Amino acid sequence: MSQVMTPSRPYFVRAVYEWILDNNLTPYLLVNASYPAAQVPLEYIKDGRIILNLAPSAIRNLHMANDRVEFSARFGGQARNLYVPIGAILAIYAKENGKGMFFDENEMPPPESGGSGGASDGDAARPKPAGKPSLKVIK
Repeated sequence: MSQVMTPSRPYFVRAVYEWILDNNLTPYLLVNASYPAAQVPLEYIKDGRIILNLAPSAIRNLHMANDRVEFSARFGGQARNLYVPIGAILAIYAKENGKGMFFDENEMPPPESGGSGGASDGDAARPKPAGKPSLKVIK
């Protein structure tokens, strides 16, 4: 009998985050900015991706759940609340040496439209970034 398990990505994200901090390095999150319900600053998106600094000194109110990562950060002096669905996370790695974990973009496909799993009722009105997404190895 095969047991269906929850996705492992949120557990790996939390573990690698702690590992990076324990080594006094800066955790960076590579995010697919066009993933449904992702709330990230549109003006910082490049090639459909955004890199977010998760250093405790750079963010506030970090919450890493099994379905999302939420926190607030300042961009250009303006405070923003960010919402990153777990499926939108493509990598978590240390800024200083690139060590961390990269994820298969197709492992967690976006939820079907009309289903629950969004961040808020305003998700449908939010503009989506244009352009074809691509993944680059960052060193």
